[in-house]
Amino acid sequence: MAFVQFTGVSLAFGDRDILLDASLYLASGSKAALAGPNGSGKTTLLRIISGDLAADSGDRAVQKDCRVAWLAQSGAAYKGCSVFAEAEKAYAAIEALIEARDAIGRQLETSSADDRRTTLWLERYQHLDESINDSGWYRRADRIREVLQGLGFAVDSLDRPIGELSGGWQMRVSLAKVLLSNPDIMLLDEPTNYLDLEARDWLEAFLQAFRGGFVIVSHDRSFLDACVSEVYELLHGKLTRYAGNYSAYEVRRSQELATLFNEWEAQQEEIAKLEDFIRRFRYKPTKAAQVQSRVKQLEKIDPIVIPEGMKKMHFSFPPPPHAGKIALTLDGVAKAYGDKRVVDQLSLTIDAGEKIAFVGRNGAGKSTLMRIIAGVDKDFSGGLRYGIGISTAWFSQDVADNLDESRTVIEEVESTCPNHLIPGLRNLLGAFLFRGDDVEKRVKVLSGGERSRVALLKMLLHPANLLVLDEPTNHLDLNSKDVLLEALQRFEGTVLFVSHDRFFIDELATRVLELSCGTSPRLFHGNYRYYLQKKASEGDPAAMAQLALQPADKNALPTPSNGSSAGLAARPANTGAVGTSANSISGATGNAGAASSPGAASSPGAASDDALADGRDGKAQRELDKKRKTEYRRLLRREEDLIGQSDRLDADIASLREDMAQPANYSDGQRMKQLQQRLEQLEQSAATVAAEWEKVAAELEQYADLATSA
Repeated sequence: MAFVQFTGVSLAFGDRDILLDASLYLASGSKAALAGPNGSGKTTLLRIISGDLAADSGDRAVQKDCRVAWLAQSGAAYKGCSVFAEAEKAYAAIEALIEARDAIGRQLETSSADDRRTTLWLERYQHLDESINDSGWYRRADRIREVLQGLGFAVDSLDRPIGELSGGWQMRVSLAKVLLSNPDIMLLDEPTNYLDLEARDWLEAFLQAFRGGFVIVSHDRSFLDACVSEVYELLHGKLTRYAGNYSAYEVRRSQELATLFNEWEAQQEEIAKLEDFIRRFRYKPTKAAQVQSRVKQLEKIDPIVIPEGMKKMHFSFPPPPHAGKIALTLDGVAKAYGDKRVVDQLSLTIDAGEKIAFVGRNGAGKSTLMRIIAGVDKDFSGGLRYGIGISTAWFSQDVADNLDESRTVIEEVESTCPNHLIPGLRNLLGAFLFRGDDVEKRVKVLSGGERSRVALLKMLLHPANLLVLDEPTNHLDLNSKDVLLEALQRFEGTVLFVSHDRFFIDELATRVLELSCGTSPRLFHGNYRYYLQKKASEGDPAAMAQLALQPADKNALPTPSNGSSAGLAARPANTGAVGTSANSISGATGNAGAASSPGAASSPGAASDDALADGRDGKAQRELDKKRKTEYRRLLRREEDLIGQSDRLDADIASLREDMAQPANYSDGQRMKQLQQRLEQLEQSAATVAAEWEKVAAELEQYADLATSA
């Protein structure tokens, strides 16, 4: 079995640890996701796995002849040949095998039949020939066309010069080359970034059938759930493995984070108590031993850190302006580019408050219709009427071209931010992946993805009641997508959007508008899975295949006539309205959903004697831990009582000394004698309390490990 393994690997860039004693094992059949906040080092880890980057320490082992293929996030810049010819370069390694086989064939033509070298050459020749046959070399033309078309290339575009393609389409060619190379292990860094829904569905099916192993970095939750069976999380240099798909990882991680936060709160309370004690008694000689004991306890505490990337950020839109019941009406809207009609006589009424996803293949007219509705494209026929009080906000990838390049990120967003949101603007920028000094970057130095995030946040902060969003989730990580999704779910206005993220569509859409070339648009009254189910029930093969790929516990959500916005949790199955023609259609306002929590069953197995012994040992250890915690709590209560006694005695002694210092007492010898005796009694009591306190403090040091867990 082919494998890649590394153990005890560490890597640092300057004073920043990227990996700390990390271990990982990948083999044929491994289907893994690599998770972690932006900037945590996921791409760096893939480079180490591929062998492109050496770690500072640790061991990396790769089985002989194990072929590892790596898809980088960006960097494709092909030219000088056709799309098909570039994809065919994936077989370059096979061409080398053919040359080696043919060279041996020429040697065999002149060799002696009984020569030992001839026998060795024959064995090598047969091995190479089998490898060439297994690679699919002789079927490569069909295979290349299948993969390229699966990733969205039209048949007539395969002979197109590759230098004419945009960066996104060139990245599709890069992905095709990795898939065609038929490696043992694939490392895929954001493979879905430039894919539409149909191409993602095809890639899902490919990966599920792939017999080798792979690691994926992706911000598409549905895609990961369908493809992976384990998740490696990279956080603050620590690499942790979780069994199950991405949703299972999120549930487990959420539970761990809740536990971690409770421990952090307990630790903060303990630290505060220790610091307060040290501050109060630092300069009192009688408390020197206790103060020193607290200093030692404080030094022994290992601070718990809440991972920055795991903190939950919430965002709410500015209240939308009041509007009427109808958001907009389309009446026979049509649009053509030359002889190609992309929007054909569309009549549609959209009620205020609806959240409609536009779906369809590339070229079906989704973006064109969005631009018409947003008022960006006025060159169309038919009628478009906005409802009373409707104000529109528009986002697309090219909106980023309108940013002021002389401003910093925070200045650019602040320029349109409502006053009441300005105090929390840095937190909002953090949710959109601009953290720390990133907010002070000039717009002119930002990447295309960073500019898009700035433009999206500016648009979201602008008060409007009709949002028209073309691919708003591009360039967002999963946490940022969740922030945006929750905000849009709570948004009281109307949202029309295009997205290639199925989870995002499923959780946000109350309706799905299907656009396709050559047929009338159709409106489906439910989320994306409901749309797929209706298409599948009509015999649509693509919808049937996609449903087969999706996890069984995801349920369709028809939209009832009334309801509230849905949350991020899984929602129960229901039945409802069917898809209807959009030539004259109107939808009802609302979205619905109720949370349900999936459970995991476990089956009991037979217990061995060793297991029973381990169980008894474990029970004994738990009993011991329980006794230690009980004694620790008793000592804490006793210490609190002694501190209270000490404080009261100190106050009494101070008051008595003030009384003894009064001039009236100097002439009264009997009075002074009584005061002196009382002072000696108090000081003796204080000494006794201090001695017991010191003893209790010494005993508490034996329970330092329980300081934040008792």
